[in-house]
Amino acid sequence: MPMRLGTPMPSLEGATDWLNSDGVPQLEQGKVTLIHFWAVSCHICHETMDEVMRIKREYEPQGLQTVAIHMPRFEEDTQVERVRSDIETYQITQPVALDHMRAIADRFENEYVPAFFVFGPDGTLKFRAAGDKGFQKVEPKIREALGLPVES
Repeated sequence: MPMRLGTPMPSLEGATDWLNSDGVPQLEQGKVTLIHFWAVSCHICHETMDEVMRIKREYEPQGLQTVAIHMPRFEEDTQVERVRSDIETYQITQPVALDHMRAIADRFENEYVPAFFVFGPDGTLKFRAAGDKGFQKVEPKIREALGLPVES
């Protein structure tokens, strides 16, 4: 059963490692948070990553914080050098959890990549989506959570 709207954000503990971060990032309370799950073998993840990074850059000054969760789909996805290569290719600057035991994914009740979870300033889930179609709704939901006008 997918995580319900209004659920508090689960812990990010349990990653097998963190890249771009010295351990679990200390997220600021009162900020909007985007958690996005991805995998190096996921074609749609690669197609949407430039837009994910644009959203991160564009809305960070307005209070958006972003965390990437690498959730492998296949054994070869656990090769850290492949993850590092994607981080470099897509200029991923936010903390990246290597969730190779799926501890975080299980807590988020997530089995999809890409998957997107938007948490409001109150720390509760405001929106969740998966795939490229779901991703199209992420930016308006982030704008709404940030209190910005939602463009049509």
